[in-house]
Amino acid sequence: MASRVISGCLLCAVALVFFVLLQGTQSVYIQYQGFQVQLKSVKQLNDLADQWVPSPGLQDQSPQPSVCHHPALPLDLRPICASKDAASIFQALRTIADDDCELCVNVACTGCS
Repeated sequence: MASRVISGCLLCAVALVFFVLLQGTQSVYIQYQGFQVQLKSVKQLNDLADQWVPSPGLQDQSPQPSVCHHPALPLDLRPICASKDAASIFQALRTIADDDCELCVNVACTGCS
């Protein structure tokens, strides 16, 4: 009987630890202009935009923002490149990400606590 109680308590403790770990791994999302992207992707966008300079010929030939041609652009950001407003959407996402999105200060952010 005592071993069943101990097993039950142990099972509850394991479930509680699992629940806490699961909560910590949830992603923060930004929703803007019909696109939903992860905050970590927008932070990667900032890094890519700051460090990558495309060839001048590529800039002249494409109406897309230069970051759309970067091979390391996160997958959830790629659909934005098909939008005619891609440049302004990327700029807005970068601004939102800089506005303490992880603290849910901005209403475009979801999944944060």
